[in-house]
Amino acid sequence: AKEGTTTKQPTNFQEGKGARSTKTTRWAVLQVTVYVMRKRETTAENKMAEQTLQHDNYFIRDVEKNDGSVLKIKQCFKGDVGCVVWDAAIVLSKYLETKPFYDPGSGVNMWANKKIIELGAGTGVVGLMAASLGAQVTVTDLEDLQSLLQVNIQDNQALVSSGSITAKVLKWGENVSEFLPHPHFILMADCIYYEQSVKPLVETMKHLVGPETSIICCYEQRTVGVNPKVEKQFFELLLQDFQSAEIPLDKQDPEYNSPDIRILHIRRAV
Repeated sequence: AKEGTTTKQPTNFQEGKGARSTKTTRWAVLQVTVYVMRKRETTAENKMAEQTLQHDNYFIRDVEKNDGSVLKIKQCFKGDVGCVVWDAAIVLSKYLETKPFYDPGSGVNMWANKKIIELGAGTGVVGLMAASLGAQVTVTDLEDLQSLLQVNIQDNQALVSSGSITAKVLKWGENVSEFLPHPHFILMADCIYYEQSVKPLVETMKHLVGPETSIICCYEQRTVGVNPKVEKQFFELLLQDFQSAEIPLDKQDPEYNSPDIRILHIRRAV
């Protein structure tokens, strides 16, 4: 595939407001120019990791937690699709705080001391949320996004008290031995987008998943271009080895949810 430029407009939930639904439609559209590089593994793409990232390259997305503390996530004005916070990442982050998982008033914390791997972490917002809730998190992505991940980990370290978070390179389809033993959870937000990455992604999931591993996958359904084809291919491969259950909207965060953003619980088929 050829490299090229395009203008993306990731529609982010308005700061402190509700979800994109029939009842709540308060959204803010961020005008973000994203330099899309189809060959993510190329040398040209990896230049981002070699450069010293300056403050002027960033804009910040605040993600407020239920306790009132705020994750401050830096995003890049220019870079790959992984360098901005997409809606599915916000929806998944807030889902981690729902009562079945995390309810301090009742002493519930599903994430405490759990080993978690995030695939395609991008800015690291999902992994940072999990770490701030007490999980032992490894956020993974390609080499070119490691600098951004490290910046966001450093900037939000004060909110990671009982948990921990580390960034590592993981290219889908390659050896995962350094990430074993198997994690308790694998988190994925908007990882279903490139046709050529579908098979390597599923292979990585198969190698990382143990008998007790749960995968929580969140993605936005897109109906334009190759997106429906890519989604179809992903689930055809996935369901050969896994079983999947969708989480209804009323079980998600009451504000941060959307009919076209799906959350799936995935486990190895028995």
